[in-house]
Amino acid sequence: MNSNHFKLLVPRTRTPTIALSHFNLASIASSETNPLFPYPNAEDPAKTLPNLLSNCATVRHLDQVYARVIQTRLLQCYSSPFHWNNIIRSYTRHNAPTKALYIYIAMSRAGLLPDRYTLPIVLKAACQCFAIDLGRQLHSVAVKIGLVLNEFCESGFINLYVKVGQFESARKVFDENPERKLGSWNALIAGLAQSGRAREAIDMFLELKKSGFSPDDVTMVSVTSSCGSLGDFQLALQLHKCVFQAKSLVKSDMLMSNSVIDMYGKCGRMDLANLVFSRMTGKNVSSWTSMIVGYAMHGHVKEALDCFRSMREVGVRPNHVTFVGVLSACVHGGKVEEGKFYFDMMKNDYRIRPTLQHYGCMVDLLGRAGLLGEAKKMVEEMPMKANVVIWGCLIGACEKFGNVEIGEWVAKHMQELEPWNDGVYVVLSNIYASNGLWEEVERARGIMKQMKLAKTPGYSLATSSDRI
Repeated sequence: MNSNHFKLLVPRTRTPTIALSHFNLASIASSETNPLFPYPNAEDPAKTLPNLLSNCATVRHLDQVYARVIQTRLLQCYSSPFHWNNIIRSYTRHNAPTKALYIYIAMSRAGLLPDRYTLPIVLKAACQCFAIDLGRQLHSVAVKIGLVLNEFCESGFINLYVKVGQFESARKVFDENPERKLGSWNALIAGLAQSGRAREAIDMFLELKKSGFSPDDVTMVSVTSSCGSLGDFQLALQLHKCVFQAKSLVKSDMLMSNSVIDMYGKCGRMDLANLVFSRMTGKNVSSWTSMIVGYAMHGHVKEALDCFRSMREVGVRPNHVTFVGVLSACVHGGKVEEGKFYFDMMKNDYRIRPTLQHYGCMVDLLGRAGLLGEAKKMVEEMPMKANVVIWGCLIGACEKFGNVEIGEWVAKHMQELEPWNDGVYVVLSNIYASNGLWEEVERARGIMKQMKLAKTPGYSLATSSDRI
């Protein structure tokens, strides 16, 4: 890695007060208005700080703690990164990665180099906000201070590079250490799996096995997810054996069991998914949701809705993914009233705000049932803009039922989103033809010729909510 960037993080000053400008904490640092701090009356503020950080319930509370730390100049009294690390970790834990990175920069400018605990924490924050430029600088720092081969630093760099799609850099980090640990394998396999590179993730897993490593639960969750994406049932059976081997007597295997259910569901074997599900001693929302989504995916409408009912009966609270599965089942079964009921239940009973996927399911459901006016109203009242898949569902329904008015309305929006897409003109032409509007058919075809568009062989307009 290029170490020229390192100069940006070289300490410039011995004071860390730079962070105050980023947090605007001066107004909340007064001890008179903030009774949360027992020092300066405490005998040893350094012993108090870890407890204060661990007791912070909000980012604002954490801001107050940090402001008081700056005001009392506590960090200047200690030459080790220990307290800096605790503060950075606290911001990362509260999903405030940008603030965590500012703390690290302040630490660097205060004249302290990171240690083997600092870098993994900062890299996690960099991952959360895709700070690849800072990540490269951190890589240079790790090279300079001899931590680049540290197990946790190495996996942190791999995580960051795969998160931003730089797989070549991730693989280079991986290959440069001949004594890599399982964590580095897991980081690379997980990155490939989460980026949709399922076949490469499987190949890495096979390479891991050949290298003599025993996969753990983290490995198997990523690999089974990749197998599900491929829909390879024979591979799924082999991986299930590996899951049994990776089970721990100490840790719960719920995460792995859920991943196996999801894998079998995507491979179309709901019988085996149900077998794994029924043998689980404990089931969480992911367990139930994997079953519901699996049933819905393969058109087992009754089973999906029965599973949802059983889930509610045992007191497990559904989440937004659960309702995507439930509404998808309603779409496959043409259950309009049930779909409306569950959509209202999600909003009113569980206070879950519908996402684009939920609205897409409802538009698809209403459109397939010929309720085009209701579907149009649903799209108009959505709090977000419809995407091309939702428009595709609706114009597909217009084609099925020959609705010219709504078809033209949808086509206008699709042309704005994808002016290069010839599919909308083809479908619109079909709608006109089904109503005997031959002049309009010629006009639609004329527009295609004017724009020099040609029908793509085998083209099919997206009209299914499954792709949302």
